[in-house]
Amino acid sequence: MKPWLRKLTATVLAVAGLGIATGVSAQQKIRVQTAVPTASIYFELMKRYADRVDKMTGGKLKIDILPDGAVVPAFEILDAVDKGIVEGGFAWTHYWSGKHAAAGLFANPMAGAGAGLDQLSHMAWMAEGGGQALYDKLYNDILKVKVVGFMLQPMGPDPLGWFKQPINSVEDFKKMKYRAPPGITGEIFKEMGVSAVAMPGGEIVPAAQRGVIDAAEWIGPADDVNLGLHRVWKHYYLQGLHQSTDVGEVIFNKPWFDKQSPETKEILRTAAMATIAETYVFNVARNAFALEKLKKDSQVVVHDTPADFFPAFIKATNTVLDRHAAKDAFFKEVLDSQRNFAKTVVPYWTKINALYTNMGNAALQEKK
Repeated sequence: MKPWLRKLTATVLAVAGLGIATGVSAQQKIRVQTAVPTASIYFELMKRYADRVDKMTGGKLKIDILPDGAVVPAFEILDAVDKGIVEGGFAWTHYWSGKHAAAGLFANPMAGAGAGLDQLSHMAWMAEGGGQALYDKLYNDILKVKVVGFMLQPMGPDPLGWFKQPINSVEDFKKMKYRAPPGITGEIFKEMGVSAVAMPGGEIVPAAQRGVIDAAEWIGPADDVNLGLHRVWKHYYLQGLHQSTDVGEVIFNKPWFDKQSPETKEILRTAAMATIAETYVFNVARNAFALEKLKKDSQVVVHDTPADFFPAFIKATNTVLDRHAAKDAFFKEVLDSQRNFAKTVVPYWTKINALYTNMGNAALQEKK
């Protein structure tokens, strides 16, 4: 073989090898529309997800992360991804509860499916308890949409939220008009007698300023600050059950996803798993520092949620969940799976969590 041909052959093989290594033969640019504003720390995490994919593919797959409303309203993201208007989306499955009530059980099993699953044990159900298969079934067989989804941001537990004035009981809460997440969560509040209304995050502060709502929940201290809720109300309740688990998802248009190489598909999946770990550490650090700053600089008063709220919410949750399970076989299938998993996991995990509660309280007491 002549020298020039040998050199050309080596170059071609090197380029081919790069394509095999990254799983992407030519550079692609796609758009992922989120349901959060650019100020959200979860928007930041999605930007990091895109950067991770960029690096893992050697710059061959670039994802443009778009804020809420950039292409479509938040509640239309699933339809936009299904139709290929955008290649991907970021939201929560309870945003699609209007299409099927069971959707909410994946991102937000209220009060741990009424069985005590917390954030981490819910993620264990997704990974080890059959949740992922049911999640795939939701999109493929129940909603019949052309999307592929990965859970990637376990961002709760969400506070009960911000109030224009303190509440001392459920009866006080019932006097408020409250922004709640859509779907079954809002239905549970209404079962309790609370006037609940759903709206995207970007509409909460304007609605509060106009007096349309008297209280609202969003995500957590760091994100709530970015949204500006502390400028409207000063009474904050951290302990909420409505989203004791709250997991964001990334979804991709299935025709687009199916055209990708096995390597690219695995990169998208593995990058999502990395974001799960990153979200946990984000939540602890960002929310703790944000809460400290809120109390110091903004005169925010942090209250304990009234004691009668917890049994009232659990009771309303099980009433509503059982009602839906009686009406729909798939809802019952998902709920039964979560509750059966909880029977084994919750007794163990509650004991473990008690260790950290007791340890933290002892350390706080020691400082006094």
